[in-house]
Amino acid sequence: MNIKVDVEESISGAAGAKTFPGSDSRHYNYFQPKGRKATHYEDVTVDVQPDPERYLAQNWIIAFANGDPTYSKDWTKVKSSDWHVFRAPDQEWERTHYQRQSTIIGMVLNVVQNGRRSGAPQRFDKQWVKILQDHLGAYKHLEYGLGVSLMHAQRLGYTQMVNNALLTNCSYKIRFAQDITLYLGDLNLDLPDLDLAAGKKHWLEDELWQETRATIEGVMGTNDYIEQYFATNVCVEPLLGELFRSGFIMQVAAAQNDFMTPSVISSGEADYERNLANTVELLTMLASDVKYGAENRKLFEKWLHQHGGQALAAARQLQPIWSLPVNKRARFDDVLEAQLARIDSITNAIGVEKLPR
Repeated sequence: MNIKVDVEESISGAAGAKTFPGSDSRHYNYFQPKGRKATHYEDVTVDVQPDPERYLAQNWIIAFANGDPTYSKDWTKVKSSDWHVFRAPDQEWERTHYQRQSTIIGMVLNVVQNGRRSGAPQRFDKQWVKILQDHLGAYKHLEYGLGVSLMHAQRLGYTQMVNNALLTNCSYKIRFAQDITLYLGDLNLDLPDLDLAAGKKHWLEDELWQETRATIEGVMGTNDYIEQYFATNVCVEPLLGELFRSGFIMQVAAAQNDFMTPSVISSGEADYERNLANTVELLTMLASDVKYGAENRKLFEKWLHQHGGQALAAARQLQPIWSLPVNKRARFDDVLEAQLARIDSITNAIGVEKLPR
């Protein structure tokens, strides 16, 4: 006896129960490429993370014990008409990410080995060695804190494209913090008086770093993954990260007979350029969303006032560090002015108001 069971097309998981977008195409593309043809990045990234609104006719296959879905749009206050539109400008995925990380590590290793072989650390100005010990040692905790924050954020992204951008950003931060840690350890081989524990002590106790530490802990403390991404690359990086890396270390080191440290730090600058391009692309998409753009812009401006304002206060608290080197080559006021112009260019690209001074 044949029994016919009628199942609603919208909830059935049976083969042929639902017609999927592109099912009649002979080009085998199940998504809309950004360009004329799909790139390798799109082939291995788009729709890797499922979405009931696209291909899961039976809704989420698994869920958390309390009933929360596998991924939820409610994990950020930001809204989008279509999260799947985003494509990271750097088009980085697993293989290309590992290749680039390996290249950077090799570059840093060569610089350190060649510098030590030539006896470079012994020629560093003695006051500069203490600055590296105390303040570069403290700064690495900023990088690590942002990496930990993004490690949390990347799990929550609604699409694989968003998650990839967050995860690669996280990976660069964790690697860069490790680069600094290992570099100071290498210097200690030639400079045995260098105290490797001093950086942590300054991060926890030195008044110069306490506003910065509060800023990083504020980013780590939010559960909104887009807020963490925004705070990291729009607020903290230009006002604290670049301020210290480019505005201090890379400008001042050569005058202290140090060619090694800027080479190590330069990888962090290159990382940020890639991460910033991804961030601006995503935030611009959200700020210009036809349905939710105005609401998102107001939210971004709120985050800018909160995290940007605190980062600016933290930057000003770091000013005395610029007076520490014997041979001074950078003025804090000039550096801060350049970084304020930098953050203005970022917010202008996204389409939100400038950070109040």
